[in-house]
Amino acid sequence: MPSSNSSSPLSPDEAAVRAVPQRIMAAWAQNDADAFAEVFAEDGTMILPGDVFVKGREGIRSFMAAGYSGPYKGTRVYGEPVSATFLGDGAGVLITQGGVLAPGETEVAPERAVRAMWVLSKQDGEWLIAAYQNTPVGVS
Repeated sequence: MPSSNSSSPLSPDEAAVRAVPQRIMAAWAQNDADAFAEVFAEDGTMILPGDVFVKGREGIRSFMAAGYSGPYKGTRVYGEPVSATFLGDGAGVLITQGGVLAPGETEVAPERAVRAMWVLSKQDGEWLIAAYQNTPVGVS
């Protein structure tokens, strides 16, 4: 399937892929490291700015649990799909723009704005994150 950026109706798979960030935002809003990690494939990876590389659902869960009790405490996250491209049946790439919202913020501050790439795979009928990476876009 080609990239989709138009206003035409979404296929069920594209709608499901574009909903994955909503699952992450909901887990983050609850500071729920288990729910956050469950959106990832068992062997999923997460790469964040700095020198953060986390592999595996359990590693991601542990990383986020520490974050929710430390630097991410009281924050929310936001991500809006920019494009979705399918690489065949059961594999796709989603690009989002968003970032971390500090307590009380309604818009992502430029210094916390990111563009992210989500590599997704469909496993047992559910779209899961195989690999996630984000890059700051607000400040050069």
